[in-house]
Amino acid sequence: MKRTLIPARFSLVFSTFLLTLLLYVDRACISAAKSDISNDLGFSMTDFGWIMAIFTLGYALFQTPAGKLADKYGARGAIASIVAIWSVLTAFTGAAWNYTSMLIIRFLFGAGEAGAFPALSKVVYNWFPIGERGIVQGINFSGSRLGAAFAMPLVAWMLNEIGWRQTFVVFGVFGILYGALWYVFFRNKPENSKYISSKELKYIKENRQQPSEEIKSSLPFSKLIQSTTMWKTMLQYICSNFTFYFSLTWMFPYIQERFDLGLVEAGFYTSIPLIGGAIGNWVSGFIVDAVYRKGNWKLSRRLPAIIGFLLSAIGMIMVTQVSSPVMSIAFMTMAVFGADMTLSPSWAFCIDVGQEHAGVTSGTMNMAGNLGAFITIIAFPYFFEWTGSYEPFFITCAVLSLIAILVWFTMDPEKTIVNNN
Repeated sequence: MKRTLIPARFSLVFSTFLLTLLLYVDRACISAAKSDISNDLGFSMTDFGWIMAIFTLGYALFQTPAGKLADKYGARGAIASIVAIWSVLTAFTGAAWNYTSMLIIRFLFGAGEAGAFPALSKVVYNWFPIGERGIVQGINFSGSRLGAAFAMPLVAWMLNEIGWRQTFVVFGVFGILYGALWYVFFRNKPENSKYISSKELKYIKENRQQPSEEIKSSLPFSKLIQSTTMWKTMLQYICSNFTFYFSLTWMFPYIQERFDLGLVEAGFYTSIPLIGGAIGNWVSGFIVDAVYRKGNWKLSRRLPAIIGFLLSAIGMIMVTQVSSPVMSIAFMTMAVFGADMTLSPSWAFCIDVGQEHAGVTSGTMNMAGNLGAFITIIAFPYFFEWTGSYEPFFITCAVLSLIAILVWFTMDPEKTIVNNN
């Protein structure tokens, strides 16, 4: 093993940060391109809502199977395959010619991307000490938010320069390159890597979570779904995604159309809440690890999640009380910052209770959360169509955040999935 100037796990977390950044650049393209795609292919607002939602449905339905594959075969091949599939389908999005073709491509795109975060949970379980789990998850999820924030103005510029079809092709090429590099350099466990020093390997092995005796070699979905802990984890994640996915899908067209902004101007405005979300991930990850190091495992997960959901609820309520783009973006930033504070404790919690089954446990949570996101994407245009107002949607987001706070008061990371039914 080599002596390394930079610890191997630091280089690894930078690469996973880039993975999540790329993942959300590709995912956010569709929101920024709404007007151009709709004009070219004749889509209504509700048509486009289904196009964005069908991606999330495919993404949700394949979370648990993809997580099980990552647990069984490891994150090396899983992530390389996932990135290749979603990158090809990103490029194919630019070839859609009508409503049906776009629905099929976006559903398959979502299904292909499904295993990314569950596989990353397996990476965190194998490679990182438990006391670093919060900040690593925070960094990973901040990449997804910065990717979306970066995508909004960048895609708006590219749409003006080369058109929406070519824009999707360009991003697809970048993804294929990343997947190839991941497969060449990453190994499923630090014990198998030639890029890690003996000192760092010893530190990781002594400080990462050890599997409990109750954890078996396989965890059937029927057993997983009987766990009350799993249901609580899923419910609070639905509440989190209900708010966040508005920022990823409908916030751009909402801000652009409500305040009559230009394409690039709207892109810059809507990047701000996503940057706020990235910062929320860093802050939350720091709190998770700082409280854990003080000896309170349970509070290290509960505290940042509860604070985050409270900020999210306040931000969404206040969005209904303002009438300028600046104040709307300010309170949306508060809401997204809060919603993203819940991610690090949520995913750390899944690794805590899932252990060797971190992939399938986190995948099941993400499945539920993305079913909530699917409802969000459909609910926003229909709420407006039925009521003529945006307020009912924002109030619903706030109420769900308050429900999630109550759920978190009952969650315990020290009880594994298999011994807490």
